[in-house]
Amino acid sequence: MKENIQMLNGQVTVRLTGTVSVKEATALREALLEYVEKGHSRFIINMESLDFIDSAGLGVLVAIHKRARQQGGELILQGIKGMVKEVFELTRLTKVFNIQ
Repeated sequence: MKENIQMLNGQVTVRLTGTVSVKEATALREALLEYVEKGHSRFIINMESLDFIDSAGLGVLVAIHKRARQQGGELILQGIKGMVKEVFELTRLTKVFNIQ
């Protein structure tokens, strides 16, 4: 997994590339929690170049989504397609997240 995290217009924008599995999920969680702990509550996750995500990766997104909402913000997912989209549909997380 490659991640590119930027602050744009008061929101945290993350571009994920490759695979998010157990090994990568820990690093992603730590990186995003740094922003949550600094008070940021609006996240945009671009998943256009993401090929695969497992349950650990989904867990990170759910946790950050929950923390953002507790702070009055949101987590938006963009560019979900292919196998990643199927995972979100099978787990019914399409009903949880704002997917654009």
